[in-house]
Amino acid sequence: MSWRGPTHRVVDGERIDGAWCHVWRWSPYSEDYDVEDLYAFADGAVRCVKWLDLEELAESLASGWISARSPWAPEPAPDAPKWRSRSPEVCTPDSFLLEVTDKIEELGGRTTARDRLMEAIRRYRRERTEANRQLLREAYLGVPAHLRIYVLGDMDLQDRPLRILVTDLGEAVDGDGPVATAEMHRDALEYFDRRDESVQESEEWLAVVHADDRDGPARPAVVSHETVYPRGWPETPGLFVLRNDYPVPVEFGGRTYPSVLHAYWALSAADAADHDRIRAAATPRDAHELGGRAARRDGWTELRAGVMGELLRAKFGQHPGLADVLLSTGDARISYTGFQEAPYWTDKSRGRGRNWVGRLLELVRSELLVARVSWPTGE
Repeated sequence: MSWRGPTHRVVDGERIDGAWCHVWRWSPYSEDYDVEDLYAFADGAVRCVKWLDLEELAESLASGWISARSPWAPEPAPDAPKWRSRSPEVCTPDSFLLEVTDKIEELGGRTTARDRLMEAIRRYRRERTEANRQLLREAYLGVPAHLRIYVLGDMDLQDRPLRILVTDLGEAVDGDGPVATAEMHRDALEYFDRRDESVQESEEWLAVVHADDRDGPARPAVVSHETVYPRGWPETPGLFVLRNDYPVPVEFGGRTYPSVLHAYWALSAADAADHDRIRAAATPRDAHELGGRAARRDGWTELRAGVMGELLRAKFGQHPGLADVLLSTGDARISYTGFQEAPYWTDKSRGRGRNWVGRLLELVRSELLVARVSWPTGE
């Protein structure tokens, strides 16, 4: 089953993470199955048209009201080989219930069946006793049957090293495969040794090619809120200087504009008279509304991000005090919110905003920092 996300619900102000997948639900009206979304949440709640707990989900699966397998999928042949098969076992109501339970544990940050299996593999490799091998077998069988063939994530071997290790010596692997021998067990363990070496080599390589990645945890995002001050801006505006409507003169193209918003909307105008009227507007909001009503110059959609970037460079380059405020945000992500400016420029919930002002502020911040660094000169 392919799970998708992220999703969540809010209970008493608390966010409960979730995930969802497709299932088939019996419809008494059409007397047929319809594709439906099944949601699972970290607190154990499940929803498929209606809210269910795990016991009710088990009953729905057993009755056929919900099916995790397409009702129209062909049944596997009863004598289909297991050892040579490249397909997992059929998803049954019991194995799907285990998968949902495991997904809930994963969403809640708790130990999953795969976590227990990986720990059992490590334990058996450290101490190769028969008792630990049996614990490994139990852990592997604890994984939902329809997922076992790909637990290791190896599309070529399809868990065969594990399937060999959990088979007793002298028994046929999967019932129709080769008879397990001590040499096969050793080879299977060597597979995990090679796997560890490959993982370590990959991590060392990534450490080199990602050497300029962030050190330590990321700083919390800085949120630039849109705020109205009817009686004028505070004496110490702080992060509000990041706003485009902050009233500070910006020189651009040989002209001075009262704010970034004045400049942006004046430059967008196709007509020179509109440009001058917007530039002379009493407030940034007035400039914004005048600009929104004026005809736009040709190609403005393609120009606008570059123009905004240049205006922000001018604003912070011409006012060192404002540049210090921007630099004080470090390398934090800047979320530029607001209702007055378009979603293209602002950060909105559910991915509805592109946050271009926030992204450009981060770029300008980096450029300001670069300008303050001493670099080697000469040949």
